[in-house]
Amino acid sequence: MAFSPGLLVVAGSFAAFRLLNRELERLVPPPPSARRNRWKWRNIWTSLAHSVLSGGGALAGFYLHPGLSEDLVGTHPPGAHSLVAVSVGYFLEDFVDMLCNQKLHQSWELLFHHSVVIVCFGIAVLLHQYVGFALVALLVEINSIFLHLRQILLMANLVHTTCYHLNSIINLGTYVVFRIATLAWMTRWLFLNRENVPPATYAVGTVGMAIMTPMNIILFYRLLRSDFFKPSRDVQQKEQ
Repeated sequence: MAFSPGLLVVAGSFAAFRLLNRELERLVPPPPSARRNRWKWRNIWTSLAHSVLSGGGALAGFYLHPGLSEDLVGTHPPGAHSLVAVSVGYFLEDFVDMLCNQKLHQSWELLFHHSVVIVCFGIAVLLHQYVGFALVALLVEINSIFLHLRQILLMANLVHTTCYHLNSIINLGTYVVFRIATLAWMTRWLFLNRENVPPATYAVGTVGMAIMTPMNIILFYRLLRSDFFKPSRDVQQKEQ
């Protein structure tokens, strides 16, 4: 296989997010309540930057190219391949960041999640195929924006504010629309197109969906229980 220019984008993205992570403490100083966990403060802001970039980019891609959903395998709008490659670089950076700063028993779920995403997106980057399908997956990052904002507000000790409660509602709504519904649509697309997808690629996609779907349902339950059925004090103590 010839060298893929997408790998340069992946490497550049990894370096850029790594640099951003190191500079964020200066750009967005942690409040007193977050100073005992400075790496997590930087990590969440880095993740927020990626979610805004990738989620916004994916949404813009489908808005500007509404016909994209007709062929998620062989064609994609300009810049879509680079956006997926940038996301691979981010997930690699976040994987390394968690591996270096968090105990394995605390981060194994996210490390497993990132491993699946890196493999699936990596296939799209290397083969220049299924980029449209990966772009659909990046719509999930629209919800991730509000998930990361929730964590930032928790670390800043702003649980009792109107901003936190408003974010909780938007977070839940976008979770259903951009995460659960998106994953359901992707699973349906894989099933309907199983005869047009090579067996190996179909197996990777199916396993990925089989892993992601229950993980996201469990996270939805945790969010619902924490933000709507538990006192705010319990939520903050658990997150910290």
